[in-house]
Amino acid sequence: MRKTLIKLAPMLKLTRVTTAFGAVANLWFIILWARFNEEETGTEIVMNTPLGILLGGGLIAGVGLYAFGMSLNDLLDVHRDRALGKSASPIVDGSASIELAVCMVAATLMLAVLGAMIFGSGALLITLMLAGAILVFNVLGKFIPGIGMVLLSVIYAGHMLIPDLWVQFLLPVWLVMTHAMIVTGLAQHLGRRSPPISKRAVVFASVGWAMCSLILLAMALSRMGEHGLWPDYVPMSAGLYPLGCMIAFALMIYRRYKKVGVGPALGEKISRYGSIWPALYACGWFAGSGLWTAFGIMVSLTVIGFIVMTVLRELYSLIEHPVGYRL
Repeated sequence: MRKTLIKLAPMLKLTRVTTAFGAVANLWFIILWARFNEEETGTEIVMNTPLGILLGGGLIAGVGLYAFGMSLNDLLDVHRDRALGKSASPIVDGSASIELAVCMVAATLMLAVLGAMIFGSGALLITLMLAGAILVFNVLGKFIPGIGMVLLSVIYAGHMLIPDLWVQFLLPVWLVMTHAMIVTGLAQHLGRRSPPISKRAVVFASVGWAMCSLILLAMALSRMGEHGLWPDYVPMSAGLYPLGCMIAFALMIYRRYKKVGVGPALGEKISRYGSIWPALYACGWFAGSGLWTAFGIMVSLTVIGFIVMTVLRELYSLIEHPVGYRL
C-alpha cells in the first residue's frame, strides 16, 4: 500500500485532486438542478441521458480541468518557484519531474475533453475555451492581480456551465463567480502573496466583476424575461441557505486570521477551503428549493470528498514523515 502511494504521490501533488471536488460540485449542481427541477428546460442530453453517465462525465470533466490548471501552474512556475525557494512545489522539492508534469498537463486536458464530450459539442467548445483561459491566467493573469481575479472568476463561472449552457437560474453561477473573486483577492492580500494587490487592481477587478455580473443578468433576462433573476419556481427562502454558507465562510476566515495572523499559512487556508465551499452552496440551493434527492447526492459528494481530502493529506504526511521508533 505504501509503495503504491509513494508512486502516486507525485501525480496527486501535481494535480491537487484532493480539493477538486468543489469543481466537480459545480458541474453536478447544474446537472442535478436541470434533472430534478421540472421547470428547467435542460438540454436533450441532460434530460434524457442516464443520470449515472451524466454524473460520471461531470466528475471526469471537473477533475480533469481542475487538475489541468494545477499541473500547468507548477510546470510554468518551476523556474520562479526555484528562485523563490518554494519547497511546496512537487517539481522544486524533487518529488516530481518536469517530464511527469508535461505528461500530467496533456493527460488531464484529454480527460477533461473526454468528460465534456458526454454533454455535446457545445460543452466541448466551452471546455477548450476554459483551458485557453486557464493558460492565459497562468502565463499572465496571476502576475497582474486586477486581471487575474476577474479571469479566475470567469473560469469558475464558465466551468459551472459545461453541462448545460442554457440553464435558466443563473444566480448560483453568479454566486460562485463572486465567491471565486473574493477568495482569490483575500488569499492574495492576507496571504502576503506576490505581487501585492494595488488600489488600481481593486478598481479594475471591481469593474470587471460588475461587467461580468451584467452579462449574467442579461443572459438571465433573455431567457426568462423579468423573472430571469429569480424564477417563480425557486422559493425566495432558498437564498437563505447559501447566505448562511457565506456567513460561515467569513467566520471561518476570521477564526483562522485570529489564530495564525496574516501570511502564507492564512492564504493557503483561504484557498483550500474556498475551493471546496461551492459544494456547500450547491447543498444550500437544493435544500432551500426542496429538491431532497439532489440534496442527498450533493451531500454525499461533499462528505466523501472531505473524507478523501483528509485521508490523502494524512497519508502524504506519513509518506514524507514516516512514524519511527527511537531506541
